[in-house]
Amino acid sequence: MQEGTTASMMLLQHGSTQLLCLTASSGVPLFTRGASKQLPFSVIGSLNGVHMFGGGQGVVLSSCETEGGGKVVWRVFQDSVMLIAVSGPGGSSKEEEMYLQRLLENVWSCMVLVLGQDELTNVRNVERLKRDLRSCFSLIDQLLEEKQEGILGNLTHCADSLLPPNPALLREAVDGFAQAADSEFGCLIVHGRIAAATEKWWRLAPQEVVLLSALMRSLSASGSVSCDYPVFLPQGSPTVAHRLLRFQLLPGADVCVLCGPTPSLHKAESGLVVRFWTPLVETLRDCLGVGERCLPGSVTLRPDVLALLLINRETRRSVSCVRTSTNHPPGDPPLPSKARCWELLKLFYIFSMTRYFNQEETLCVSPEERAQRGHTEDFVLGFSHQPLQFYLVTEECKSFGLQTPQHQLFLLIPLSVPTFALRTVATQTLSDIVTATGF
Repeated sequence: MQEGTTASMMLLQHGSTQLLCLTASSGVPLFTRGASKQLPFSVIGSLNGVHMFGGGQGVVLSSCETEGGGKVVWRVFQDSVMLIAVSGPGGSSKEEEMYLQRLLENVWSCMVLVLGQDELTNVRNVERLKRDLRSCFSLIDQLLEEKQEGILGNLTHCADSLLPPNPALLREAVDGFAQAADSEFGCLIVHGRIAAATEKWWRLAPQEVVLLSALMRSLSASGSVSCDYPVFLPQGSPTVAHRLLRFQLLPGADVCVLCGPTPSLHKAESGLVVRFWTPLVETLRDCLGVGERCLPGSVTLRPDVLALLLINRETRRSVSCVRTSTNHPPGDPPLPSKARCWELLKLFYIFSMTRYFNQEETLCVSPEERAQRGHTEDFVLGFSHQPLQFYLVTEECKSFGLQTPQHQLFLLIPLSVPTFALRTVATQTLSDIVTATGF
């Protein structure tokens, strides 16, 4: 890579990410999002040019590292749009590449979700496409926001979930509400996480469930109490739009359905919302009371669990939480802050999936994506078995990963806990959650 290009990329802050979107055929910039210090146009041209040069020589350039420790990842979608992710110094090469590849997949699917595949693959007017793409910016910015505590679905492609105290009541209400709206796809979102959903909602592609949740969070943040929003399903219906009807039930609790031309927004809001959800106001408040813990009061976590991410590999759902310790012994090493725990949990997940656990068993990946990723370390490829447990000790905390046929559990544990006790902490935590909730 040219010296000037490398120098310009070093201007990106440590760990920051910038996203570039260009037309694949001519390299016309469509938008730039991310880091506050944008790359110069000459650098963007160089990044596009080196990829085009490689393509002309029969080589697909997918990623590279810079002298300053940054990372660049390219991806072309449907031979129409090129996405380039550029990260500043920081992080291991394997972990960073997995994160950036996942980011590009999510951004493309986000663009399809909002605009539809036809508008992206059959570009007739570039200036009009630039204007239309602005409607994707709030979602794309949400994907780029690394400080988004408690939301890991963008990384895991498993739906961020909240386990309510009364799941049967909420599931029954969601089923009835969706059916009354002539739909089989309904979902209740509490604190940005799925608390209940219809069976057909869970049958959507995992990435679609994650992106629809992100869209719901974006619409909720806009301040509107209801909306009628056209969406395309990136895998299930990339060219035909559905209506997403969303209603705020209480601050922090929203319900939505995917439906056809009926019912109207007004009819659903004035009739169906009142009919199905007014009797459940107290149940919704109990659900909101679960908060960021995401687990009902029936689950008692051990005091030596700092943070956890639990993934159900069959249902493609996940729960995660970070606990703030109130009684920290004076002589023990200091505990990481809440924000740092979320960051460490994400890093530990990526570390696990790139080195020990098989990502392809957890995620639905196409052969093309599998060929492009290649994140697994060479020594893992030589294993005669699949690792089921491992631990990691750093200067900030201890971490333990546990994999069963149905679950994956990732824990952060204080340094004061003896290493020989980590497996006991993990197995007991998994048993306590599954026994109490059936997750």
